[in-house]
Amino acid sequence: MNIYLDHVATNPLHPEVLEAMMPYFREHYGNPLSLYEPGMKAREAIETARAATASLINAKPKEIVFTASGAESNNFAVKGIAYANQNKGKHVIVSKIEHHSVLNTARFLEKQGFAVTYLPVDKYGTVNPADIEKAITKETILISVIHASPEIGTIQPIEEIGRIARQKGVIFHTDAVASVGNIPVDVQSLNADLVSFTAHQFYGPKGAAALYVKEGVRIVPLVYGGIQEGGRRAGTENVPAIVGMGRAAELAKRDLKKRVDHVRALRDKIIDCALKIDKALLTGHPEKRLPGHASFVVEYIEGEAMLLLLAAKGIYSASGSACSSKALKASPVLISIGIPAHVAQGSVVFTLGETITEDDITYFTEIFPAVISRLREISPYAKGWEGTEGPTCTAQK
Repeated sequence: MNIYLDHVATNPLHPEVLEAMMPYFREHYGNPLSLYEPGMKAREAIETARAATASLINAKPKEIVFTASGAESNNFAVKGIAYANQNKGKHVIVSKIEHHSVLNTARFLEKQGFAVTYLPVDKYGTVNPADIEKAITKETILISVIHASPEIGTIQPIEEIGRIARQKGVIFHTDAVASVGNIPVDVQSLNADLVSFTAHQFYGPKGAAALYVKEGVRIVPLVYGGIQEGGRRAGTENVPAIVGMGRAAELAKRDLKKRVDHVRALRDKIIDCALKIDKALLTGHPEKRLPGHASFVVEYIEGEAMLLLLAAKGIYSASGSACSSKALKASPVLISIGIPAHVAQGSVVFTLGETITEDDITYFTEIFPAVISRLREISPYAKGWEGTEGPTCTAQK
């Protein structure tokens, strides 16, 4: 039995998305800038996809800039706004639990003479909007706070942060890669000027993503060259991938409530099971979290060991974020929420998708406690472990 519980890393392509993409590989292969019919057909397909993608987040089609990944969208937002506004000021505010594509871009800007404030979070990984307000100076030109953490699932109070930014006249960006298509996202109510998101998080293709840029916001391109994307991103468009993103956006908008209800119910069963294991702690906010996200730290066990043994049983999961799970050091996100480094090494993340079934979770609740029991038996850190019976999902906390 194989169960994929790493949907925050990526998702399978929806069959209807693949069907929509196929004609643009062979039949309608024209360059969208060409003035003859094959080019015009490709251009029409891109603009149809742009409208569908915009509709998913309640934006205008002209506010959508297609990119190749969430990381590119984040780089585009942070660098593009910083460079476009550096004559007004050179101060940027980000949280300590941003994705590496934001944090590393902020560090790059520091080397270019910008000042960056890295905001702390509480034990749930939540940014305090009051800290945002205190950090704003006359030099502040950009605030970037992630909408939902792919590592701990916490959803930030983005509406309030965006309201503060707007009152202070500061441009506000949110990395919504983990949230768009998985929970309702309305850029109007978020009070966001820029929003990053990517297709493969909601059953679209890899290689297709977008940056919402609010009408009137000036941004400097990352890539110079042609006039594609309104002059904001040069390069021949990846028409099949963009078409796929548009179709995936349509399906996500149509099926969102059903998807949310489905994964939330199954997620809660995973959480109930894991928290009956002694020395297992839920990370992230217990309620304000992504509906398909369950993340834990388990004492006396290495995260990699859990992943390997779970994989041997056909359960595929993650330890930390997809971009840092190969690192040997403790997760910066877990350290930021106060998890000791030695405990943070025992992190595991389970994320669900629409194809996960009740039978899958029943199997999980049998295997996960057994894996923990086996690893504690052989762990040098668990020497002197109290009790001889291994954990089960029916045991008392």
